[in-house]
Amino acid sequence: MKASIAARLGQLTERLEEVTQLLAQENATRDMDLFRKLTREHAELTPVVEAFAAYRQCENDLATAEEMLADPDMKEFAQAEIDAGRTRLAELDLALQKLLLPKDPNDEKNIFLEIRAGTGGDEAALFAGDLLRMYTRYAERNRWQVEIVSASESDLGGYKEVIVRLIGLGAYSRLKFESGGHRVQRVPATETQGRIHTSACTVAVMPEAEEIAEVVLNPADLRIDTFRASGAGGQHINKTDSAVRITHLPTGIVAECQDGRSQHANKASAMQVLAARIYDIQLREKQQKEAAERKSLIGSGDRSERIRTYNYPQGRITDHRINLTLYKLDQVMDGDLAELTDALIAEHQAEQLAQLGD
Repeated sequence: MKASIAARLGQLTERLEEVTQLLAQENATRDMDLFRKLTREHAELTPVVEAFAAYRQCENDLATAEEMLADPDMKEFAQAEIDAGRTRLAELDLALQKLLLPKDPNDEKNIFLEIRAGTGGDEAALFAGDLLRMYTRYAERNRWQVEIVSASESDLGGYKEVIVRLIGLGAYSRLKFESGGHRVQRVPATETQGRIHTSACTVAVMPEAEEIAEVVLNPADLRIDTFRASGAGGQHINKTDSAVRITHLPTGIVAECQDGRSQHANKASAMQVLAARIYDIQLREKQQKEAAERKSLIGSGDRSERIRTYNYPQGRITDHRINLTLYKLDQVMDGDLAELTDALIAEHQAEQLAQLGD
């Protein structure tokens, strides 16, 4: 283990002892904000310090086994202990490095997932509907809530654009690498000659902004328009100006919602989406700067980048960023995204570890 990492772990061990003492004081709950902050810090530090304690214990056991090599009667046993100890030490070293990686402050947040049909007309809209189903099924597997915020349906079924809110702990951490261009290769339902067409959709994953803390929206910078909702929705939704469109004048960013039952509900939803979009732009600018510095393949937030191809004739799905190809398209489209998301997270961690090593 590098001396700098060992020193950092020593500091964290001392800090955990300090936090434990602070939480044990009689007046610890007098300031509830501080108490919650300390409790959260204690929960974050404990697994790191425990892993470091296991690492040091393993080092001690290894030293003891090496001393035993001098005894001819114990030599074979000692060598077996040394081999096992070195393997365990390497595993603990890697685990500790991962625990020390910087945490993404957005990882535990809910997200807004935006799917927009691109090249391919009606077929792209149908594919947008397939992607929505895929992410919805994945959310169900994780027991997250799914709320449709805004939807613009196409004539054949599918969506020109759809925005959903996924509510669940860790939603952003699992899906943050889904942003980008998704390409599909298949024979469309409208194709009479049996030819394979290529269509595309863009996906944007935006962490839900804590509006007051993270995005300041000056009322003077907002233009709020109301209009009559279009499409299905019953008598009330089509007879009143319940749909809301909000434009952020300094940036030109627009968010609209017409799926709620009242103008008030639609305005609240549109404000949430607007805040998330503004926050997302700020986040992507930061990510792109970091990506340029470290030549990252993942996490650049570039929407124009084609990240994945779904090839139906071959039952193949390929993620171009990490050169991963899986022949389980049906399962993936039914929400079995774990292998893809795990691989992307592992690649990102490998990049971070390389950076930590530098």
